[in-house]
Amino acid sequence: QLVESGGGLVQPGGSLIVSCAASGGNLDHYVIGWFRQSPGKERDGVSCVSSSGISTYYAESVTGRFTVTRDNDNNKVYLQMNRLKPEDTAVYFCAAEFAPFITTVRNMCQETKFTSWGQGTQVTVSL
Repeated sequence: QLVESGGGLVQPGGSLIVSCAASGGNLDHYVIGWFRQSPGKERDGVSCVSSSGISTYYAESVTGRFTVTRDNDNNKVYLQMNRLKPEDTAVYFCAAEFAPFITTVRNMCQETKFTSWGQGTQVTVSL
């Protein structure tokens, strides 16, 4: 089971970090994806990271502002979000897919590629 945490309300230009943890399991061999969904919109890929942490992918809208990292020793994955904009407001989901041999995650960072999902955490960027 995946559990997201760290969402909340932040002003435009601010920073926030959201975390993804697995309860009862180990994320070592999983590609982790971060997705977000705003009301009335489809769920979009934000960022993905390979099991080793070496390969990362970012959607164009967040490139240069968001950073994904993972701590396999503590079984957690983080999404650091800087210079947040109102359009970043959404429910953020983490997802996991067993893929220990994937070395490049770009083509995998799509909703249909993942089978395990968390419940999401709300991020609101507003004055």
